Amino acid sequence: MRITSRDGTELAVHDFGGDGPPILIAHATGFLAAVYRPLAERLQGRFRCYAIDFRSHGDSAKARDLTWARMAEDVLAVVDALGLERPFAFGHSMGGAALTRAELDQPGRFRAFYLYEPVLVPTHTFATGDNPMATAARRRRPGFPTRGAALDNYVSKPPLNALHPDAMQAYVDDGFVDGPDGVLLKCTPEDEAETFCGSEGLDAYERLGELTLPVTIAQGAVPDPGPGPFAAAQAAAIPDGRHEMLDGLGHFGPLQDPDLIAAAVIDALA
Repeated sequence: MRITSRDGTELAVHDFGGDGPPILIAHATGFLAAVYRPLAERLQGRFRCYAIDFRSHGDSAKARDLTWARMAEDVLAVVDALGLERPFAFGHSMGGAALTRAELDQPGRFRAFYLYEPVLVPTHTFATGDNPMATAARRRRPGFPTRGAALDNYVSKPPLNALHPDAMQAYVDDGFVDGPDGVLLKCTPEDEAETFCGSEGLDAYERLGELTLPVTIAQGAVPDPGPGPFAAAQAAAIPDGRHEMLDGLGHFGPLQDPDLIAAAVIDALA
């Protein structure tokens, strides 16, 4: 289905089905809802699973404003459009930050969060224009001759070779659009880079103490570039926060082991 965010950006929302209370899945930068379908399939016995494609990601429209405050507005637009009453939510990386900012902007909209290594870091952690994740994103290959060539490339080297086969296949199947000379990433390297830059000034880390809902902050035990080292401090700052360390996972944990993550989500949100 398609809905419109506050600034007029058209968003794609996916209903993955399931039985139980609603849970909204919010993806990491550069990914899309479809890559979390393996996780949703493992949650369907306990939740009705919905997922968002953020602006300039997946099947959502391109947008010039890729600040994470806008991503939070996208989250609230989905909740409103679907008529969800205090849903649960799962957020990975940027998705966790967007959910947090949405709840800070409109307290009481969600029932509980499970956030895997959310990008909730002190303001000005990165100097303006000096975001290393944005620099790396701009070096990504924007396309391939075929989806098969993309799959062969990704499974041959880190970091994407860590993905569960089902998540990898979903990324290759749904993360590209057909072009005249092959397939192109729906979220272009420049879109991904600008999204990373959009984290500056989110103003959420310093406000974690304002959250009144239960929040589990999960962290992978495998050292990996990303916000994982902030996880324990994030949880400690939240009045009803809990920190969880998951063995064998890095920053892409929800896409590496959907069985483990689904079990952890069900246990935390029960």
